[in-house]
Amino acid sequence: MKKLLKSIYMPIFAVIIAIIIGSIIMLVTGFNPVSAYVSLFMGAFGTLPNIANTLANAVPLIITGLGVAIAFNAGLFNIGAEGQYWIGAIVATWIGYSFKGLPWYIHIPFALIAAMIAGGLWGGIVPGFAKAYTGAHEVITTMMMSYVAIYFSHYLLEFGPMMEKGSVPQSPLIKDSAVIPTILKGTQLSYGILIAIAAALFVYWFMYKTVWGYEMRAVGFNQRASKYAGMNVPFNIVLSLSLSGIFAGLAGAVQILGVQHRLYDSFTSGYGYTAIVVALLAKNNPIGVIFSALLFAALGTGSQYMQLNAQVPGQLTDVITGLIIFFVAADKIIEVLKSKFKKQKKEELAS
Repeated sequence: MKKLLKSIYMPIFAVIIAIIIGSIIMLVTGFNPVSAYVSLFMGAFGTLPNIANTLANAVPLIITGLGVAIAFNAGLFNIGAEGQYWIGAIVATWIGYSFKGLPWYIHIPFALIAAMIAGGLWGGIVPGFAKAYTGAHEVITTMMMSYVAIYFSHYLLEFGPMMEKGSVPQSPLIKDSAVIPTILKGTQLSYGILIAIAAALFVYWFMYKTVWGYEMRAVGFNQRASKYAGMNVPFNIVLSLSLSGIFAGLAGAVQILGVQHRLYDSFTSGYGYTAIVVALLAKNNPIGVIFSALLFAALGTGSQYMQLNAQVPGQLTDVITGLIIFFVAADKIIEVLKSKFKKQKKEELAS
């Protein structure tokens, strides 16, 4: 119970402190923090269309954040979610415009599943096997695979096989049968939000209610002890990075089918990188990822309104985001200092 409460109050504490420091920065630079935060809130939640757009921006963050959280729970630092996201988007786009005459109940699942497989293979084959059997650090391998995916997409769209005829580097539009319908007309909110929520519930069940999830978390806690207990450590490493890639690929597919409807050369907004922060703030809890993603989505949508209405630079939300990350990380620093202090105190009492 104590651990659960800590996992809740520490992220909230980090957000509150970041907001306070952000207010001080605004005052020092001559801006009104009350007006700025009111504008930020109104831009994110002030009207029904604003709420819908905030939820729409949260969808890829939720799904990609779940993938990153899976890897983190297994003790693996997957920073290649951006590349896995791109691979999922590429595959979903190609299936979306290449296959004709399919009913929506076949076309949409086909594109989603294919994107998930592609993302899982991208995360599991090279980074997963390299980590499991050679000890290659997943930070390096996932980062390199991200660059490969991103530049591969540039090749496809810049006078490559996926470029639509014309001078703009973009793919053809996907077929209507592959489009995930919008919930509210005039907004970007599609039924992808239901996919995101279902994904969060599935990951929670998988990580905390199944043997596989338990073994993955055990491997993340202590690989040597897990191996001694008879767990297949290499298998769990590959599985963790594969699942992480599966959800990142799913996020890219949902964004294409539900919002973009075609692949642009610069269609991504860095969701794969922001997802790392989302997972960290949520303490890798799948349900917490939903609320963490909503926070960062609100900062993104509300910052534009804040800039127009309160004349506060939208980049200030990036400052708040950075402060949140700092104070979430500071939690770990405090724990290390506490453990060292206790150890030193025990040694003094023993002597």
